[in-house]
Amino acid sequence: MDGDAALKSKIKEYQGVMRDIKKEVSKVVVGQEDTIDTIMNGLLADGHILVEGVPGIAKTLLIRTLAKVTGGVFQRIQFTVDLLPTDITGLTAYNEQKGFYVIKGPVFANYVLADEINRAPPKVQSAMLEAMAERQVTIGKETFPMMRPFFVLATENPIETSGTYPLPEAQIDRFLFKIRMVYPTFDEEKDILKRNIQLKRFEDYPLNAVTNLEKIMEMQETSKSVFLSKEVEQYIVELVESTRDPKKYGIELGKYIEWGASPRASIFLFMSSKAFAMIKGQTFVTPAHIKEVAHNVLRHRIILNYEGLAENVSTDQIITEVLSKVPVP
Repeated sequence: MDGDAALKSKIKEYQGVMRDIKKEVSKVVVGQEDTIDTIMNGLLADGHILVEGVPGIAKTLLIRTLAKVTGGVFQRIQFTVDLLPTDITGLTAYNEQKGFYVIKGPVFANYVLADEINRAPPKVQSAMLEAMAERQVTIGKETFPMMRPFFVLATENPIETSGTYPLPEAQIDRFLFKIRMVYPTFDEEKDILKRNIQLKRFEDYPLNAVTNLEKIMEMQETSKSVFLSKEVEQYIVELVESTRDPKKYGIELGKYIEWGASPRASIFLFMSSKAFAMIKGQTFVTPAHIKEVAHNVLRHRIILNYEGLAENVSTDQIITEVLSKVPVP
């Protein structure tokens, strides 16, 4: 079997795994199919996701269920104003029998929910940076690798801004995607009433582990083998460049951009489009795949100027114009 045929065979197998995962997740989480697909995309691209959404729309339930059906360890960290960095990473303790020893914090898990991450001060937010970017944590004089796979889903509440600390651009840039979870539809909400998790424990749901962490890591590795041509590489770089030099591409909304996307945007478009192509059963990336992931990758990397903020221009509007103006190979 040649390389392309072997890749096709693997991708076909992985599509079955992903269908099984979504089927199990749907036993508990009603609707939110786009969000589930995006989170799977982020997981397979080995990145982290920032979610903006009102309370009570199943953010915690979703990642907890994903951990269960993939055989992973789940931890939830509630970010509050009095949280300390050691509450996340862990600390060095001492007793007479053991001497000095390390107590690892909740960040040591496969799936970490960083709930309302903007409620903690910057010093605490930055405690997540080493874990997210370097896949390691230093406690005292020792450095510990993170569990693999390691996936962070951080949430922000768009309603309340009192008592919050906006995430610095450098930290937001660490997230592969920024997505928005929306309210369920009318029929979905009726279904939610029947499955109400307030009436029974999470453990009572008949969830099965349909895959394991080794398979998830194998899928992450295989996604890197998805072919991406020189022409598509050029397209990625032009999309990102158009946010920095909008006049060159005739982007009319470019006048509202203070800072364009960083080089990490190009890297993440490259990574996430490969994972997205694999999810769609393809062995190669097309410009259509790039367009599908572009909003999620670029949404939080374009910084608006004061005029843009005053005019209530959204970065999504700018990205939509970018995708319509930059020539497709």
